[in-house]
Amino acid sequence: MRLLFLSIFILSSCNSAPLKTKTVAEQSDVRFESILDRNDVIWGFDFLPDGKVILSERSGKMILFNPTTKKVVELTGLPKIYVSGQAGLLDVRVHPEFSKNQQIYFTYSEPVGEKSSTTALGLATLSGEKLINVKKLFSGKAANENDIHYGSRIEFDFKGHLFITMGDRDERNHAQSLEFHQGKILRLNLDGSVPKDNPFAGNKMALPEIWTLGHRSPQGLALHPETGDLWEAEMGPKGGDEINLIAPKKNYGWPLVTYGKEYWGPKIGNKEKSGYESPITYWVPSISPSAMTFYTGDKFPTWKNNIFLATLSGTHIHRIVMNGKKVEGEEQILNTLEYRWRSLRTGPDGFLYLGTDEGKFGRLIAK
Repeated sequence: MRLLFLSIFILSSCNSAPLKTKTVAEQSDVRFESILDRNDVIWGFDFLPDGKVILSERSGKMILFNPTTKKVVELTGLPKIYVSGQAGLLDVRVHPEFSKNQQIYFTYSEPVGEKSSTTALGLATLSGEKLINVKKLFSGKAANENDIHYGSRIEFDFKGHLFITMGDRDERNHAQSLEFHQGKILRLNLDGSVPKDNPFAGNKMALPEIWTLGHRSPQGLALHPETGDLWEAEMGPKGGDEINLIAPKKNYGWPLVTYGKEYWGPKIGNKEKSGYESPITYWVPSISPSAMTFYTGDKFPTWKNNIFLATLSGTHIHRIVMNGKKVEGEEQILNTLEYRWRSLRTGPDGFLYLGTDEGKFGRLIAK
């Protein structure tokens, strides 16, 4: 790495006025090493214990990739998937006890009727080159004909639960309603049932899967490796992208509270409001954060526990240096490649792996 000073400007969640942060004293001198080229959006990926990678492509394909032999296998057995606009096969995660059960979780746009769809969660057993025992564990309420804002990241708390994000599906008011799953983070048991200690489980006027509400288009979700806190990243409209520290039953504001505006210019809601959670940080103009992770590898020691975001309109990897719950600095990485970065995760070999909308999969390595 070469020493440079990167001055940045961010907006603080604790104050409506912009505050200048400390600089990032080292700018990462890295490059992207592509190890797989496909023809579709690599929406999500995860690593199997044997070193293979399972990847989801938005057009509805799930593939198994061996980085050593470069062999690519398209897995059979997926359910019917609605593919249109932002709809398709979404995230994929390996079960925390995969070595025992060979199970894979995945989210997808489920067709409902002739024109409608919703976000669904599936579970399957990986058997050779096919998926068997495929089950639908969850289906979001309610389906509609819009083909945007499905969510939908999966994260585990390693205490027997998983979280999934669901976007507002362009039904803004539903993000504030406990009668709909749109615009929520949901918490389920690993078998798809509802945990009894979910914050709305005893509320007859609420859907019991709801963990938090007031989200717009949440495509980033990650558990802090040391504290166990759940963090989320979501896209605003014109500006107002956010990172949030997630706590049960909290309301994160959309569409009543946002730093974003309508695409044609008018104000949407308040920037801050009592009773609603403010973001840890936000961006105006937008960078469109997709996947989110905390770096836990050993290849770049100065990155330990930094937040990394894949960005779409930002066309770069966004590194955030945290001090507790406060942002100390930010850095844009790979901003000259102009890829739409969709997915990222620390690999078992300590490198940071990335997937793009252009179908590239690879890792960051030192120049």
